[in-house]
Amino acid sequence: MALSNAYLMTTKNLDAFLKSIQSAKAPERFTIQFLKQLDFTSSNDRLFLGVLKALGFIDDAGVPKQRYFDFLDQGQSARVLAEGIREAYSDLFNVNKNAQTLTIDEVKNKLRTLTLGQKSDNVVSLMANTFKALSELADWKAQPPAGAPAQATTTEKKPEGPAETAQSPITLPPSPDTGSRPLQLHYDIQIHLPESRDAAVFDAIFAALRKHLP
Repeated sequence: MALSNAYLMTTKNLDAFLKSIQSAKAPERFTIQFLKQLDFTSSNDRLFLGVLKALGFIDDAGVPKQRYFDFLDQGQSARVLAEGIREAYSDLFNVNKNAQTLTIDEVKNKLRTLTLGQKSDNVVSLMANTFKALSELADWKAQPPAGAPAQATTTEKKPEGPAETAQSPITLPPSPDTGSRPLQLHYDIQIHLPESRDAAVFDAIFAALRKHLP
């Protein structure tokens, strides 16, 4: 969980700043000097670096991360921005999964609680304004990109009772009543599978069966 403490003194240049990133070649390190090359020379503009770090665009040394490069694709930049906001303000989204729809006053109230009242009203207001300005530039409807392959899951809930049955024959020596024909018995092992969607659980159970059953 996380809650970004980064904020901007003013958000009027936020949209222009993000667009300037897309039109410029990605730097090896995003520094104040590079910020000046983008024509953002005000001392207040330096706060953009803190916002980029909070969004996961650059690391603490200013080196661009994968999200920075993903953001350069204007076809998905708004979605990428939404991902960064969700990560930077995950505590806020844990309180309200649609935090981007909260009013500015609602955001302020949530931030006061999440920061345990340790921030001044002015700082809380700046944090809230920054969050809302970022949210308005993000695409919250687009589906996130496919991540790691999903684990195999069971698609049908197992009914109560034995879920799987393993059978193994036992051959006994001939008895006087059956002549020379050996007597064969079968025993059933009933296994009650746990309710789990983790395929690894079932793999472990069946591996144990193969190991211990004759």
